[in-house]
Amino acid sequence: MSQQQTKNSITLKGSAQIICEYLRFAINSVLFQRGLYPPESFKAEQEYGLTLLISEDPLIKGFISDILKKSEEWILKKEVKKLSLVIINVSNKEVLECWDFNVQYEEGDVVLSKEKNEKVSSKDLKKIQLEIRDVMLQVAATISYLPLLDCRCSFDIYVHANPECNIPEKWMEAAPISISNAQNVQLKSFSTNLHKMDTVVTYKLMD
Repeated sequence: MSQQQTKNSITLKGSAQIICEYLRFAINSVLFQRGLYPPESFKAEQEYGLTLLISEDPLIKGFISDILKKSEEWILKKEVKKLSLVIINVSNKEVLECWDFNVQYEEGDVVLSKEKNEKVSSKDLKKIQLEIRDVMLQVAATISYLPLLDCRCSFDIYVHANPECNIPEKWMEAAPISISNAQNVQLKSFSTNLHKMDTVVTYKLMD
């Protein structure tokens, strides 16, 4: 986290890195705990004072990494509204679950930003990490009472970005997400004082 703090302040780039690091852990945690891939294909990492599971599958790692790398660039330019992790029934392509990670843009420390001639936050990094820890614990707790996924599932990640963004060639425009008989749960949020992240899961109530 060397770039996240400069003289007790967090830069815009550092804040975007914090957001995307949370997304990496949150997305992987959902994939692991929802059983989309074998548990042995994940490895444990220590972050936020927690043991978190990260996929070691090269295709999954590369896919998530590419999306978050581009998303970090766009977050810096205020061009992303949210990312959505979508869980899909492989057999009929029905969307069963959607994890929305909503990004809001904040002003940071106005006085310190004037001094440094760039937008920064003076919020303590440890406090931010504790807030993220609370969200990660809530992600795990929420998963425990979501409906069982008793079919083969895949996932996709949608980036809700400004239309003017320079979209990579391989990326496609996705149809709007629709879940029938849906219920949603609002999780805790965390903030760097430059970016605020809200997490909401919407899921299909099984018959």
